[in-house]
Amino acid sequence: MARIDAFLKLGASQGCSDVHLAVGVPPMLRMNGDLLPIKFRNLAEAELESYVTEILTPSHQEQFRKGHDVDFSYVSEDNARFRVNVFRKETGVGAVFRAIPNDVPSLDSLNLPPVVKKFCDFHQGMVLVTGSTGTGKSTTLAAMIDHLNRTRRLNIISLEDPIEFVHRSKQSQVIQRELHTHLPSFAEGVRAAMREDPDVILVGELRDAETVRWAMTAAETGHLVLGTLHTTSAVKTIDRIVDALPPEEREQTKSFLSQSLLGVVTQFLVRTPDLRGRKAICEVMVMNRAIGKLITAEQSHMIPSQLQTGREVGMQTLDQALLAAIQAREIDPEDAFGYAIDKKPFARYIPEGTAILKADVTQGL
Repeated sequence: MARIDAFLKLGASQGCSDVHLAVGVPPMLRMNGDLLPIKFRNLAEAELESYVTEILTPSHQEQFRKGHDVDFSYVSEDNARFRVNVFRKETGVGAVFRAIPNDVPSLDSLNLPPVVKKFCDFHQGMVLVTGSTGTGKSTTLAAMIDHLNRTRRLNIISLEDPIEFVHRSKQSQVIQRELHTHLPSFAEGVRAAMREDPDVILVGELRDAETVRWAMTAAETGHLVLGTLHTTSAVKTIDRIVDALPPEEREQTKSFLSQSLLGVVTQFLVRTPDLRGRKAICEVMVMNRAIGKLITAEQSHMIPSQLQTGREVGMQTLDQALLAAIQAREIDPEDAFGYAIDKKPFARYIPEGTAILKADVTQGL
């Protein structure tokens, strides 16, 4: 057994989302959003590097020796699965292990807005799941793939960095390919996938212009494309895609978005009232004619007003979702207050004298 497995086993027993290892501090666990140290000595550089080296493949070791970060999946001796990033920093080696459940969660178990399941009914177009790092984007996409896998007969090609949830083919065939293991780039993976008779293509991240361009081509030519971006609203997502491509392609990109973008789901993880868990809260944009016109007219800043009035088709702003979850007693009001865009409607849920409320009042709320 690799020595690092002992830390991972402890993290799993505590129900943490991530295990952090760094030189000069004890191992730490991410528990419900907070980073907490375990009772252990500060890790020395040689000690931690030896732990990490035990689980690196020869190619990963070579990559790491050259000064590159290494991303990979790791399965411990007790069959727990982790997404791993190993890196170097000023004080030495560091590593982060993200726990990946062995069973793919269902869309229903995640309590996501019902429209997310409806997006899976489309046969072509693009659906984007966005949010900051660690907000559950990969989990949502895995649940969408699992729903498609259980309900439709499709060829699903998933391009990931690295492979996290492992899908077993059910009604569909699911082909999972890993960046730098099975393909040199996401763009090359999408280009190759289009020659492999796909129905659905999942792109782990639309991280550069070439990947965006190929993903758009796939969505326009009869495929359902699922992808992620590290953006925190529908408006920022649209602006990011438009800005990712050269100016001479701007009009073509806006036309694609207005015609082939099906929707954007932006996720946030907000603490539950007992502070022992977190719940996914989503801003949802569903493409319609009005939003399409705003995109082509470069008036994306007006999209939030469309989200506010589009509840009947499943749209909602972040503030609407937060307020509904507070009223249902599903999330902590103080944590929600921190995420809210317009904080005034949330102030009445925060006890008077609370530090977070005082801080915002002094700034004019």
